[in-house]
Amino acid sequence: MTTQALDVFQVIADPSRRQMLLMLSKDSMTINSLAENFDMSRPAVSKHVKILYNAGFISIKDIGRERHCVLKQDGFNELQDFISYFDKFWSTKLKKLQILLDNKSKQLSN
Repeated sequence: MTTQALDVFQVIADPSRRQMLLMLSKDSMTINSLAENFDMSRPAVSKHVKILYNAGFISIKDIGRERHCVLKQDGFNELQDFISYFDKFWSTKLKKLQILLDNKSKQLSN
């Protein structure tokens, strides 16, 4: 069974996955320790972890008999690129509006 690839916004749309990312921002955690924080089955947590892994938000390291989840930058880079594009877009629009308002203000004061 193959898992359909989700884009980064679909990945972070789920509140449980966002909570997992916040928890992992403090420290790496085993899948079992992550599961202890959610009212869902261990297989359901594993499914969320797999989605985060496939989207590049986390890596999984085997340490002894345990699997540790660690934040990874790749998924966040894609989010940041998208957001940065619109930051620039709106910044340019607001600068043009400021110029227009300044010119209008100068016309009215003359």
